Amino acid sequence: MIEDDPAVRLGDTGPRPVHLLFSGPTRPFGDDPTLDFLVKARGQWVSIETLVRTWDGDGLDTFLSSLAEDFRGWEGARTWCSLERDLTISAEHRAGGYVHLTWGIHGRPPSEAWHFETTTVHAAGEDMRNLAAELHTFLMSTTA
Repeated sequence: MIEDDPAVRLGDTGPRPVHLLFSGPTRPFGDDPTLDFLVKARGQWVSIETLVRTWDGDGLDTFLSSLAEDFRGWEGARTWCSLERDLTISAEHRAGGYVHLTWGIHGRPPSEAWHFETTTVHAAGEDMRNLAAELHTFLMSTTA
């Protein structure tokens, strides 16, 4: 990855932290709305990556913004998935004003049998707004 390439990093500190890196947004078919980017998960016991295919980002930034707007909380889990289900998110609002995001990274054919999940914790409201804004900027920074 070149230093100036758009990227978003997130993850938790802890005894066995896992960090996610979103990088390399591209439009593989020129002006077509298909948007691809790479997602990597790195930690002491894991090192995986997959290409995520979306249709103009599949509303990922909008999904995260909606979680920020509902900072007072909601019942149950809210979910999001990419066009080909290579990236999924399940969001739960927990006591104390925190949002737990469970990120699912799934294999693509022919090895689609594997999947990996990790959870990041974010303060409801401003922290979620910042994450949504960061991913919005990332998704809008594509090159053909």
